[in-house]
Amino acid sequence: MTHVDIVIPKPAGKALDLLRDAGFEGFVVGGCVRDFLLHRDPGDWDITTNALPEQTKEVFSGYRTVDVGIKHGTVAVLIDDMLIEITTYRVDGEYLDNRHPKDVTFTRNLREDLARRDFTVNALACSKDGELVDEFGGLKDLNDRVIRCVGNPDERFAEDALRIMRALRFSATLGFSIDGETSASIHRNRELLKNIAAERATEELLKLLCGEDVTRILIDYRDVFAVIIPELEPCFDFDQKNRHHIYDVYTHIAHSVGGTRAMPDVRLALLLHDIGKPDCFFVDDEGVGHAYGHAEKSAELAQKALSRLRLSSDMQETVLTLVRFHDYPVEPSKKIIRRRLNKFGPELFEKLMYVKMGDNFAHNREINDFEPLILEILELAKEQENECFTVKGLDIDGNDLKALGFEGEKIGRILNALLDEVMDEKLENTHEKLIERATALGTGED
Repeated sequence: MTHVDIVIPKPAGKALDLLRDAGFEGFVVGGCVRDFLLHRDPGDWDITTNALPEQTKEVFSGYRTVDVGIKHGTVAVLIDDMLIEITTYRVDGEYLDNRHPKDVTFTRNLREDLARRDFTVNALACSKDGELVDEFGGLKDLNDRVIRCVGNPDERFAEDALRIMRALRFSATLGFSIDGETSASIHRNRELLKNIAAERATEELLKLLCGEDVTRILIDYRDVFAVIIPELEPCFDFDQKNRHHIYDVYTHIAHSVGGTRAMPDVRLALLLHDIGKPDCFFVDDEGVGHAYGHAEKSAELAQKALSRLRLSSDMQETVLTLVRFHDYPVEPSKKIIRRRLNKFGPELFEKLMYVKMGDNFAHNREINDFEPLILEILELAKEQENECFTVKGLDIDGNDLKALGFEGEKIGRILNALLDEVMDEKLENTHEKLIERATALGTGED
């Protein structure tokens, strides 16, 4: 048995001690062990034990417990403000929906419990003293940076098709390769993803898209992504016939996703930003390809895809805006940037620039590289955040105009006119100057 110098948080260590003192086994298990060995900060510390659920609740009777999944052997215990899930060793029954076992059987054998897990690097258990239980070569795969199913990959994916997306997510975020048999099984079983709740697949997709190695995964497993987002498939191998492009449409998409900030909405927008190109494409008399209007068409197709992905309405709106305006012109001009800040707001405008950055990254940058320009625009936008680019930023409001005798819609028209002149640097944003100009506009002197 291998020994590792694991550092377990005090609440989890206390839980292991209480189980041991009550005569039960207890090990931290799964992702927390994997992440610790990779020198990453584990988000959660899960424990597996031979104590049955009711015995676990008795052991922790002095603490708050929650039956988060007691049918499947899981009890959550709150110790010193840390919520720890403690699960009884179990063997899963038959999977009827490619996602959940029909039933589970509790076992006293740790190896049987580890055998039901998805990947070898997630099938590691460790005692408080650092004794590592590695029944399936997980430590070697961790050192070799390989994602490999525990046992037969076809069986693992048939049990739970979400594991397909998890494998791709781990590969993208950890930078691990995927074992040959596991990879072949992913391609073979990709249609099983149609049986998974959209919300769960989307959750994995968004994490995956933020991985440093996302471009490789998008390219190597494009057939898998087309199951979730079929609008991508027409982009496969679609020659753009344009010297500004060095990739076909889909490969351009894949490189653009990996070429910018790891923000879920930004990267999802880039995944969808050019899906309308095949529908808009034509070749001119000189043999050059064009796709005029593709941003709007991409937004139209993206709306259908986003609806199926069951994203929140706010997320959908953000992504659609980024897709629709991804080729919207912006220049390093304070006046123009103020206009764009007025249109999009600072946060969305920044994300739009990151979308442009990813799009630029996947173009032929030997001809045109706009990254320095984009960075300049981002810097200017930061400088403009304290300037006036909304009506609320004016040193005057509707009450001031009412005091001047203006009413109704005229107040709104005058405020917008004042804002235009302030953003164009034709008018100082001071109360005195605004009152003077509002009076002139209201009396028709200009």
